Amino acid sequence: MYEMAGIIILGIFAQWLAWRTRVPAILPLILIGLAVGPLSTLYTPDGSKLLEPVYNPQLDKGIFPNQYLFYFVSLSIGIILFEGGLTLKRKELRGMAPAIGRLISLGAAITFFGGGLAGHFIMGLSIPVAFLFSALIIVTGPTVIAPILQNVPLSRKVATVLKWEGILIDPIGALVAVLVFEFIVSGHGGIEFTSHVLSSFIYIMLTGGLIGIAAAGLLHVFIKRQWVPHYLINVFTLAMVLLAFVMSEYFAHESGLLTVVVMGMVLANVEVPQLKQILFFKESISVLLISMLFILLSANIDIAHLMLLRDWRCAALFAFVVLVLRPAAVFASMRGSDLHFREKLFISWVGPRGIVAAGIASLFGIKLTTDGIPYAEYLTPLVFMIVLGTVLLNATTARPMAYLLGVIQEASTGILIVGANKAARLIAKYLQDNGRHVALIDSNEKNIERARAMGLEAFKANIFTDDLEEMLELVDMGYLIALTSNADVNEYAVTHYKKVFGEHGAFRLLTSEELRKDPSELPESGIFSYTDDYLNLNEVARDYPYVRETPILSVEDLQQCIRQMSLIDFRLPLFIKYPDGSIDVIPRDLNKLHIEGEGYYLVYMGKPLENKLAKSAS
Repeated sequence: MYEMAGIIILGIFAQWLAWRTRVPAILPLILIGLAVGPLSTLYTPDGSKLLEPVYNPQLDKGIFPNQYLFYFVSLSIGIILFEGGLTLKRKELRGMAPAIGRLISLGAAITFFGGGLAGHFIMGLSIPVAFLFSALIIVTGPTVIAPILQNVPLSRKVATVLKWEGILIDPIGALVAVLVFEFIVSGHGGIEFTSHVLSSFIYIMLTGGLIGIAAAGLLHVFIKRQWVPHYLINVFTLAMVLLAFVMSEYFAHESGLLTVVVMGMVLANVEVPQLKQILFFKESISVLLISMLFILLSANIDIAHLMLLRDWRCAALFAFVVLVLRPAAVFASMRGSDLHFREKLFISWVGPRGIVAAGIASLFGIKLTTDGIPYAEYLTPLVFMIVLGTVLLNATTARPMAYLLGVIQEASTGILIVGANKAARLIAKYLQDNGRHVALIDSNEKNIERARAMGLEAFKANIFTDDLEEMLELVDMGYLIALTSNADVNEYAVTHYKKVFGEHGAFRLLTSEELRKDPSELPESGIFSYTDDYLNLNEVARDYPYVRETPILSVEDLQQCIRQMSLIDFRLPLFIKYPDGSIDVIPRDLNKLHIEGEGYYLVYMGKPLENKLAKSAS
């Protein structure tokens, strides 16, 4: 009882510590596991571990008897891989830039073959174990990349490459590792290419693939036809994942992991109602399982296995992976891309291995060591060395390296618009056409679809429940404009996210009550329009959906234009455009502006101004 409670408490504490220090959670999790596991034998009175995952009858100490730790790890990794499969969508693969596509294919192949040869010739591992090791170190993963991207203000191109590599390589790398493992198992640890090995491998592949597809299809039918009540959908999905896993294991031993990856990938690419809710639940379950899993796995490592890492060949292998393999994979994949040499060099430097690598390595290490496969005892400590080493290296050096190579974004100039109604879409389109990076968020799926149809970047999100700070797509946002119909949402967006996305300015619409006040009673800043509220804005957008520019030569000219708009319906002032192309909102006190000469424009929405040389911008 005390051990199980302690694992959960320590695991959640490690997650909280990672959040506070903005480092990947895997770092404190593994370090705590090592501290209460193998390292504790150095200071306990009887030389035993503080936490013994496997029950030891001689010491009458431990948690899981016999093979039950292996079963727990298997099911936990299965759930984690299912969540990873849910993130892999065909449309995202089709829309990926060629460079990122090559990074997760050609780059992964270079890492796989190069790592396998290095493991064999540098460490002296057997060919099967060496290539299983190389398959495991393919994976970076979003859980280790995200804290680095959130903590280092990288240029958008570099951040995009690292983010999408982490997301896409996670399930792909896991799938490669599972395939290599199953090939080893089907050949009983050898590399002899016999008809029996080939038939066993094909049987495992077919079983895992077919059961994964069938389970995904069955779950899709249950959810779409509403055969499961809303409150049971999450736990029903969890039960289906576990059912598919154990059924696959029953028909073909060691095929369960492939089954859940395939099941997740299929569900991600069909129209599943409430998929986001399922994914959110799986993320919560994964956090708990990961917290427990890595403390258990780290604690389960014996001190003798850690001592294997004192070999100079381990340091040589680590240096080869970081300084040779990663740069070779990146530069080969990014050849012909629009990335500069320094950007490629930084991406080469940042390649931390993640949770999937460490978890699957422990699972396979336990299994292969139990089966007596030669050199299998090296698998877990070597992968843990790569994981801990790369995470520590990148977490501590990513920021100075980014500044040294000049890949820091000069300023957060992106514009986040809360609300994707028609007026917001027109404004976003104008800003995007004028060279600004714009993103819209809305909880209405139809609004998001309409925005995307206009070529705009839009995301379905609820600012009250979704953690927008973790959305890597918004990494360069420096302005925030709240344009929803709900005054409470606008107020919350500005006050809650001003420091995150509105460092250069956060603006909201006036409420209908504020609109009736004297302008002198309104705030001097933080208001998008001092002349109109949501109803006026969208009424103009409905009847005259055009954003126009009209030249202004002075502040008096601007005041005259705005006065004319206030007297006649269907014209709404939005921005001031300066000669250098920069755009800013219109302040309450126009006399604070300096407008003199040509090149200045008043940007507005609606009917063209009479007697003015106005041009339509959208």
